[in-house]
Amino acid sequence: MVSVDRATTVRLERNGKKFEILVDPDKALSFKQGQKWGMESMLAVNEIFKDAKAAEKAGTSDIKSAFGTEDIFKAAEEILTKGELSLTVEQKRKIVEDKRKQVISTIARNAVNPQSGLPHPPARIEAAMEEARVHIDPNKSADEQVGDILKLLRPIIPIRFEKKRLACRFPPAHAPRAIGLVKRFAEVKRDSWLNDGSWVCEVEMPAGLMQEFVDAINRESKGEVETKVLENPV
Repeated sequence: MVSVDRATTVRLERNGKKFEILVDPDKALSFKQGQKWGMESMLAVNEIFKDAKAAEKAGTSDIKSAFGTEDIFKAAEEILTKGELSLTVEQKRKIVEDKRKQVISTIARNAVNPQSGLPHPPARIEAAMEEARVHIDPNKSADEQVGDILKLLRPIIPIRFEKKRLACRFPPAHAPRAIGLVKRFAEVKRDSWLNDGSWVCEVEMPAGLMQEFVDAINRESKGEVETKVLENPV
């Protein structure tokens, strides 16, 4: 059980009343992210409060009315599941850093320099984000923020999201193993088996992944795969 001094607060409003619990900040965050912990190990105090800071407890009747139970642990689990967790400074810093990395990875995988058709290296994207003074919102997913961040980057570096289509032909010796590899990188738009046992496919992927994909299938096929970029696919 975490000490009260180290605990953080989770708040939930229901039926016009406020309910708060004091929890282990690290376990509570991991619980929110899918890790299951028993409430006994997370609560700093086995109580539900109206105001945890003032140590003002919620009434039993209010708890029963709001959560359908007088069981502290069952009510606390619902508060933690649906309530707002107050993050520590360190947790916010780590969440922001993780989401920054996710944003950079997403942009690097999906975007290209329209002047050259080549992807921007992650380091260049990161430098442009710093120059643009990009703010990462810890309360939004990385994907939700990518669009707005791209708008901030465009005055600094030429960049746009783009997809590429390629036609591939794998000889019989490499075709069976190639299928799984291709599907890890790209969406197979159409494919067929030729009479000689070769596998041909047309695939689409984020432009930033194209070179990595080509390198991977060349390694798998010992350089025997045939590829062609489809400039105007139909």
